[in-house]
Amino acid sequence: MSDRVIGRIISVDSFRVLIELDSNLKGLHKNSYHGLYEIAKINSYIVIPVNDEKIVALVTRVKVTDETEIESFSGIINLPKSKRYIVATMIGTISGNNDDLECKGKQEYLQGVYNFPILDNPVWYVMEQELEVIFDYNKNKKIDFEKDYYLPIGTSPVFNDFEIKINPDKFFCTHAAILGNTGSGKSCTVSTILQSLLNFKFSEDEYINNANIIILDTNGEYKSAFNFSNKITNDRVNAFTIEEEGIKVPFWFMNYDDFDYLFKPSANTQAPILKRAIELAKNNDEAEEKKVFPLIIENTVNQIIDLCQKNDKSNNDELLKIIYEEVENLKNVPELESIFSFDKNEYVKRNEGRGNNAGRFFFNNSTKIMDISFKSDISDKLKKVLEDNNKEVEKVKIRQESNIDLPINFNFEELIGMYIDKAIEEQNTNNNRLNEFLSTLRLRLRGHFSDERFNKPFMLRENEGKNLLSEFIQYLMGVLTKADEKNIFSNYKFEKTDDKYSNIINEDKNQVTIIDMSLLSYEVLENITGLIGRIILEFLSRLDKAGIPRGRYPTVIVLEEAQNYIPEKDRDSERISISKRVFERIAREGRKFGLSLIVSSQRPSELSKTVLSQCNTFIVHRLQNPEDQRYIKQIVSSANEDILNQLPILPQQHAIIMGDAVRSPVQIKLRDVEPEPRSKNPEYVRQWLDKSKKLKKEAIDKVVEKWIGN
Repeated sequence: MSDRVIGRIISVDSFRVLIELDSNLKGLHKNSYHGLYEIAKINSYIVIPVNDEKIVALVTRVKVTDETEIESFSGIINLPKSKRYIVATMIGTISGNNDDLECKGKQEYLQGVYNFPILDNPVWYVMEQELEVIFDYNKNKKIDFEKDYYLPIGTSPVFNDFEIKINPDKFFCTHAAILGNTGSGKSCTVSTILQSLLNFKFSEDEYINNANIIILDTNGEYKSAFNFSNKITNDRVNAFTIEEEGIKVPFWFMNYDDFDYLFKPSANTQAPILKRAIELAKNNDEAEEKKVFPLIIENTVNQIIDLCQKNDKSNNDELLKIIYEEVENLKNVPELESIFSFDKNEYVKRNEGRGNNAGRFFFNNSTKIMDISFKSDISDKLKKVLEDNNKEVEKVKIRQESNIDLPINFNFEELIGMYIDKAIEEQNTNNNRLNEFLSTLRLRLRGHFSDERFNKPFMLRENEGKNLLSEFIQYLMGVLTKADEKNIFSNYKFEKTDDKYSNIINEDKNQVTIIDMSLLSYEVLENITGLIGRIILEFLSRLDKAGIPRGRYPTVIVLEEAQNYIPEKDRDSERISISKRVFERIAREGRKFGLSLIVSSQRPSELSKTVLSQCNTFIVHRLQNPEDQRYIKQIVSSANEDILNQLPILPQQHAIIMGDAVRSPVQIKLRDVEPEPRSKNPEYVRQWLDKSKKLKKEAIDKVVEKWIGN
């Protein structure tokens, strides 16, 4: 195979080699009996034979150096001789027989290098048969879903005849990041990958038909990308868009962290009261159990115990007065009725005039003297009842505390008034002082209730339906069909938008749910995205408790412009973003429940490091910001650093893809997306030239009318 040699290795490190090209190579091609082969081209491959294997390396740099020879014995200086060098990054290994080019079916390409070359090791140009192994070009091979890279998403810019393929299971299972400047093609890349998956024919007439893909679309771009002109494809994919009017999340789906982040109670005073008020609101029926004393009765019992424990007989009148005034309330509590079972009228008659009966109490059908032993007996009995009551109260409170994060329906207006008042009463302190501290919290709660930015998406006023949680999950997961007309969310789902891109639901399950958040206010975005993410995670994590195998319904959430709601630095230095907490949890734990993320962002340096560090596949478009470039190089393998140096000059529709989902890190030209997302740049000059498209009063009126809802 000496005819294939193009040079020798003169330097080796852990992932990079320096190759000196043979001096007899005068151009950028080598002519051999196999044909004419191009060498020394950036992003092309070279092959390094090592024993029975071949290391594949990606060319990342080509350079020339001039050396002057001086013959010492004559003092003659010869003309400079130029030497050409290649710097290449080792990316993978082809196992199999080095000498037999026809045995590619027996050869296998593995990512990574485990058997390194030595100095002066020969270097070969790459041949088509080896490219077929590298790019897995065996068309007749039966797909191994776990191991094979079979889904084409683009082509190699260097080897135009070869497609770049990914393994969908590896891409979706372990989180992926799609990064790049605005306008570099991120939304087209997301659309291309999803379209390629949904249109891939796995066998004769067998397509993906049960996908669960949810796109959080903060720019309103994706609706058009999944409305195919081919009706058969359109009906099979079954994509639909939830627009602004359809983003309805019942407020009581929120857990306490959601309430805390949205309403911002002060930590020392307002937060404990709000938390207790929500506990009471979500457990109203339980809080009214007969075993649990009303607070006023508990206070009365404590007063009686205090008076009974005093040895001074002078408090008898005070004690009798309390019992007389509260006896009806006390007798309404079964545990107290046996202690205070006397006839109130008889008590009044026997104590009128304060004669011989003064200081006596008609108790359990007999007259008792209010002496020390009697009061001690009463005190002991009441203490026992109060102790039992307190134990029951603690049990109820534990249940209430555990229920605060459950999606239990309650009335938001009652929370503002009745339940905050109840929470204040339980404090046994200065209620007026507490009310003063809580006045600003009540104002915020009432403000959110009347503010359409919060009231509409969180459904603060709509509070009906026993099965809303199930219906909402059906809504998100595309399970609602035309038959579900009684489901309240179907009111938002079955509306037509326009003739070309219709949102009418199909008869079967929808595979792609696009949530258009482009018009949501900034104050709501983090709570809505976090709430949707948490509900999906908790639903999938509870499958096995319902007897359904974990991972039965794998789901992908696409986070468009993710830096807006999973930032590395919280906008409020004292509060951690609620959506950041949710998606960091999904990044860490989602895989085992069948929930994965595709994170798309134009500012990776502003994204949560926790989320990006959990991504195993990266598709990186042009990045011109030096800070973003440094950040990407920090979070990916150092072996890919040379490839990432190309980021500032990548053309549109090109990207560098690396990670578990692809055989090797490589530059890719993504497939054309059809149909396209609505992400094209506005045509400034064309629009300005068109006289028929001048801005007019009618257009402004129409926008403003929609804007303010008149």
